[in-house]
Amino acid sequence: MVQKAKILLVDDRPENLLALEAILSALDQTLVRASSGEEALKALLTDDFAVILLDVQMPGMDGFETAAHIKRRERTRDIPIIFLTAINHGPHHTFRGYAAGAVDYISKPFDPWVLRAKVSVFVELYMKNCKLREQAALLRLQLEGDGNTGGDHEKEPAGLLAELSARLAAVEEQAEALSKQLDDESADAAAVATAAHLERKLTGLRRALDALEPGTGGGPGILPAQN
Repeated sequence: MVQKAKILLVDDRPENLLALEAILSALDQTLVRASSGEEALKALLTDDFAVILLDVQMPGMDGFETAAHIKRRERTRDIPIIFLTAINHGPHHTFRGYAAGAVDYISKPFDPWVLRAKVSVFVELYMKNCKLREQAALLRLQLEGDGNTGGDHEKEPAGLLAELSARLAAVEEQAEALSKQLDDESADAAAVATAAHLERKLTGLRRALDALEPGTGGGPGILPAQN
């Protein structure tokens, strides 16, 4: 069973949260509500999210302040934030949103199709990152276990490397298709940059796997960390 990504919806108005849920329900992911900045920060302490939809105008801690707290935390600083606002005070107001760490800034009322498409890009990138981390962790565990047990286990690591190489090839193919899709759709620069970062990590893992092939002189200690 494929694990669903979590999307954090932050708005102090219940009717706005309900509207967002109606728009994003077609993505078939897990939607988590937060009615304030404080509640959003609490949710981020325990769960991982693919993207955050954050209302700007909220009583108490507004969207800008909430985003600043999110970006200061090492655990959450890389989560994409899409600001939603019912007001528009011109370029300065928009710049403040991007300066706070937003990857996008959408004014209400927004086009449901556009919002859903933007969110789906970040969900797809998140899922590919998760798959990449799982493959890297599996390889590390196998190599560590093989190093601890000792003995002649040449066939088992070789079979594992072949399987991981095939799985990585599938992820590489999907990442390449996603990059082409982003180019075709003139996607946001932030989404394109995130896709490029994913491809760089895939390239690093591919080099590590190639170095572990028999006859290359590689060993269990050469696999780089995938942050």
